[in-house]
Amino acid sequence: MKAKELSLKEKIGQMVMIGMDTNYITDRIKNMIINYKIGGVILYRKNFSTYSDMLKLIRELKELNKNNQIPLFIAIDQEGGRVNRMPKELKNLPSANVIANVGGEKLVKEASEITGELLYKSGFNLNFAPVLDLRRYEKQKVIGDRSFGYDKEKVSECGIAVMKALQKNNIVSVVKHFPGHGATKQDSHYFLPVINIPMKKIEDEDMYPFSQAIQNGADAILVGHLLIPKVTGIYPASLSRKFICKYIRKKFRYNGLIITDDLKMRAIKLFYGPDLAVRKAFEAGNDIVVFRFNKDEEQRMLNNIVQLVETGKIKENRIDRSVSRIIEVKKKYSVSDNQDFEGVNVDKFNDKIIEIRKKCSIEST
Repeated sequence: MKAKELSLKEKIGQMVMIGMDTNYITDRIKNMIINYKIGGVILYRKNFSTYSDMLKLIRELKELNKNNQIPLFIAIDQEGGRVNRMPKELKNLPSANVIANVGGEKLVKEASEITGELLYKSGFNLNFAPVLDLRRYEKQKVIGDRSFGYDKEKVSECGIAVMKALQKNNIVSVVKHFPGHGATKQDSHYFLPVINIPMKKIEDEDMYPFSQAIQNGADAILVGHLLIPKVTGIYPASLSRKFICKYIRKKFRYNGLIITDDLKMRAIKLFYGPDLAVRKAFEAGNDIVVFRFNKDEEQRMLNNIVQLVETGKIKENRIDRSVSRIIEVKKKYSVSDNQDFEGVNVDKFNDKIIEIRKKCSIEST
């Protein structure tokens, strides 16, 4: 399958990943998969109560997409620590910071291989991890212990270990949050963070783990909602064509996937609104936009993007390049709606996780 063989509506759909607000498939989800042929769905703990519920939901999503030409990304945000999306019956791995401080790259790899195996055997094919942000500010909560630390070499080594462990288990690893959420004390879930650190320092330090990940085979990068006024102007990095093209594509010579952080976050919602945000995300050169809006909003926004392409305001060959990247990554990782997955033995996986927790001197309960 090639991008040019798809209709324009199908191409736009492939560039969209949506979240769910319920623990069942609504008409909104059906509409987006069947009629708009979206490229992916991201799941959170609120979408299921038990492990068996999670498996059932993933099977239903894949079944819905079976008549479409390109399989779905089934994504999750599974870092461990306080960013844990698994059902409660599965025990949780310690945070990135704890594992890295206790056992370094070796223990990080061991823990990440458990995560990769769990995700693949549960039907997922994409994980928004690892966090490559530096922990510049001890009291900054949004990154904090999600980071491997302040030292750029340590963050790079441990982050690449996570990335490769996920890839080994046929999970697309999305490194995040470029150019580095650790460079600000503000939280993009609630505000639009402004980075005032000199750009040279950001390039030499905060961007370093990302450049190393790219050199080691990163397939996907998530761009954060981070404002760098002297570079991105009035738009955050995630909506800035100048930033995405200058730094990710040209500086790092990167041709993998570029994905936005969730456009429903208040960093975007407070300042730009959904219609402008989605339009700017497409214009900026992102390959996949992530959002959770209501049915009418989503239909309107995607129809608007189709119209912008049809009128030449967004070039169709730019859309084709993004869709080609998406298809290439899905092929590379054998993403399939027909994947035969039975899940894992929860007790056995909990035993593996308990062993990691013991090594980190964390109670196993």
